[in-house]
Amino acid sequence: MKPAIVLLVDDEEELRRSTAQALDLAGLAVRDFASAERALDFVTQGFNGIVVTDIRMPGMDGMTLMSRVRDIDADIPVILTTGHGDVQLAVKAMREGAYDFIEKPFNTQSLATIAMRALDRRGLVLENRLLRAVAGKRDDIEARLPGRTQVMVDLRYRLRAVAATDADVLIIGETGTGKEVTARALHDISGRATKPFVAIDCAALPETLIESELFGHEAGAFPGAMRARYGKFEHARGGTVLLDEIGSMPLDLQARLLRVIQERTITRLGSNEAVPLDVRFVAASKADLEAEVAAGRFRADLLYRLNVVTLRLPPLSARRADVPLLFLQLLREAAARYRRDDVELSPEVAALIARRDWPGNVRELRNAADRYVLGLGLDGSDGPDGGDTASGRLADRVAAFERSVIAGALTAHGGSLKPVYETLGISRKTLYEKMQRHGLDKGER
Repeated sequence: MKPAIVLLVDDEEELRRSTAQALDLAGLAVRDFASAERALDFVTQGFNGIVVTDIRMPGMDGMTLMSRVRDIDADIPVILTTGHGDVQLAVKAMREGAYDFIEKPFNTQSLATIAMRALDRRGLVLENRLLRAVAGKRDDIEARLPGRTQVMVDLRYRLRAVAATDADVLIIGETGTGKEVTARALHDISGRATKPFVAIDCAALPETLIESELFGHEAGAFPGAMRARYGKFEHARGGTVLLDEIGSMPLDLQARLLRVIQERTITRLGSNEAVPLDVRFVAASKADLEAEVAAGRFRADLLYRLNVVTLRLPPLSARRADVPLLFLQLLREAAARYRRDDVELSPEVAALIARRDWPGNVRELRNAADRYVLGLGLDGSDGPDGGDTASGRLADRVAAFERSVIAGALTAHGGSLKPVYETLGISRKTLYEKMQRHGLDKGER
């Protein structure tokens, strides 16, 4: 979670500066603004902080600012500072949800005490939201990231925990493990779900237009720029930016990205005005970024800034026990997509799927499921590997499927029995009995 901060708004510069300094000396992080509009750019649903604002200001006044803040998140404390003539207005604001008010001229220590209480309250609100998310908020994460192995259970737990915060996230995983699926799931269960999700493939951006694509430009910034244009970062305001294959970004652009992530502002090409940026950054990479740093192809400071939280997606080789059940789910999805009847999975094919290596991970498994539903077998030809949905007694099929799942689990855990029976949700005795029945041993591959 980002450090707690006080947004201080007052159009009287000397009073604002002295108040900010006093709060800073009291140990509070402060950002001060002369206008409500500027402060509002920094308020989000997951904002870890409070707002202290004067009531009487040109443009947007303190009452309007409070209303706008409560529209974004009704649990953000707003403290009003007021002249003697505005006390009744401040009391009215308290009834409408203001946290507290303090009359000018005020003792800065009194304001600091009120602000600390408000920050404590805000911290509790955010902590409770996080706990509710972790405790099992209703969502479809199990359907998006299915699997009963411990690595997948742990992944879903971490994803739900970080979704309730505004922390930037780094997703590491081999090709086909579902990095974009994970990023979209993270966005969809976060407080930013109603805002844009913008995916940027860093490996596919044209080098000559990469800055314009990300940062936008003003009219006349370069030949052919006939009018101003938002970049992808600005388009994602309030939402989530996925930087896919971040390791492919040129080094000079990595420096600019680091500044954007640190300051949460951008400057369009052809402009000198910084534009506040309220987004969450999610970076994804199939490459080991620490190795890229060692090779001089990736900035170490950018890596440290991105990996506030790291989610590592396991390859199918690390969760073989999930493969048969995952394939069945992909079969159902493919049948619905191609408007085909549900396809039965023969025991022979189920056993083949459990034994087989899937270097392309879930993406390769999904393609195989599509081919199987279309009657092309697992490898694209109508052959013994899948075109035939072999008939047989139900008991035989169930037994063959059970054997393939247990064999896959034994392989995934290197013959260690404890994680196998815990993953499958059975007792040690039951596992032994089933292994004897199916002729399996610890070294089964």
